[in-house]
Amino acid sequence: MFGCSPSYAVGRNLLEFIAPEYKEIMIDKIKSDSEAPYEVAGLKNTGSKVFAEVTGRQITHRGRRVRMEILNNINERKKAERRIRYLSFHDKLTELYNRTYFEKVLLNIYKDRELPLNFIICDLNGLRLVNDAFGYNEGDKLLKRVAKILKYCSREEDIIARWGEDEFFMLMPRSTEKDVGEAINKIKKICSKTKDQKIPLNISLGISTRESQSQDLKDVIKEAENNMYKNKLLRRKSIYNSIISSLERILWEKNRETKEHAERLKRLILQLGNAINLPQNKLDELVLLSTLHDIGKVAIPDKILMKKGKLTAKEWKIIKRHPEIGYKIAESTPQIASIAEDILSHHEWWNGAGYPQGLKGNDIPVNACIASIVDAYDVMTFGRHYKEAISEEEAKEELKRCSGTQFNPMLVEKFVMCREKLN
Repeated sequence: MFGCSPSYAVGRNLLEFIAPEYKEIMIDKIKSDSEAPYEVAGLKNTGSKVFAEVTGRQITHRGRRVRMEILNNINERKKAERRIRYLSFHDKLTELYNRTYFEKVLLNIYKDRELPLNFIICDLNGLRLVNDAFGYNEGDKLLKRVAKILKYCSREEDIIARWGEDEFFMLMPRSTEKDVGEAINKIKKICSKTKDQKIPLNISLGISTRESQSQDLKDVIKEAENNMYKNKLLRRKSIYNSIISSLERILWEKNRETKEHAERLKRLILQLGNAINLPQNKLDELVLLSTLHDIGKVAIPDKILMKKGKLTAKEWKIIKRHPEIGYKIAESTPQIASIAEDILSHHEWWNGAGYPQGLKGNDIPVNACIASIVDAYDVMTFGRHYKEAISEEEAKEELKRCSGTQFNPMLVEKFVMCREKLN
């Protein structure tokens, strides 16, 4: 246990192997003849400590009553206990302090001192969208990136904690307005220059200051939270517009045809929408749908998306997930939430043989039916890396053939009429 040979240990006083700060504990236990287990730290011959649980009792040895101490190495247990203590006050993912530590320890420490005390609450925008579109591993990477940025932008004496799922907290003791301004400017600057994330790294910030002991700490923290939500609300439109633009860019980068395809779809989709006298709000949604109906493909691997040969059953199963991924993205993005159901349903078939829900007939949203017809027509007439283009007449005949099975028959009739009028 102590790293020495038996010949060296025999005959020596046990206390020689015990760390100085634990010697009194052992002496007291021996003198009081206690049989209750206790813990000490021993010293190895290398100088490092080894923790032991000690149990002692009186025994008879060669006719004499003597005290025997039995030491069991508990180093591994001590490591586990330290890890448990660490995790109880730290966030496992980012290794920052957690909310429990912040509320139970730090607020008591700083309750009556270190003024002025500034609080900054940081909310990571778009985390749910990243989780839905790219998976929780990407979301975790984003959270760890934010934690590193906050550490880098803080002073040595500042305390940073993960406050919630997508919220972080920075406590700045004895800080001035200038200190806070410098930290915030650093955070914004680094976020704006971060280009290697799936979506823009965007953080909403809220600040509050405790300048006197008369201010209740909970009220000051609440003020910081309210200021953060105000900031988020004021910037909400630009935040989500930048996120949508980034997703579109990723989709266009995955497939060079997608941007042109979206432009053609927009023209065709409006022709059909106007032909059936859709109201303006539905036409506006159709325009959005023409660009974003395949947004779920941002999460599909390029090697599957761009494969020229026939897809395997496993690859096809992955491809068929894109309407559900797109639905989740739209649902978590206020500006496009209105087309979430259309994105989910644009691969449904009129006879119920489509995916992902197997919807049938009029249960399929009208806009999804329109997108399905127009998308199929464009694929047929312009071709894809996996399929040769056919003539417009052949495409119209194919739509008619699939009318009532894959496509809404009334919409097919209207669409074909629109194309014939234009020609």
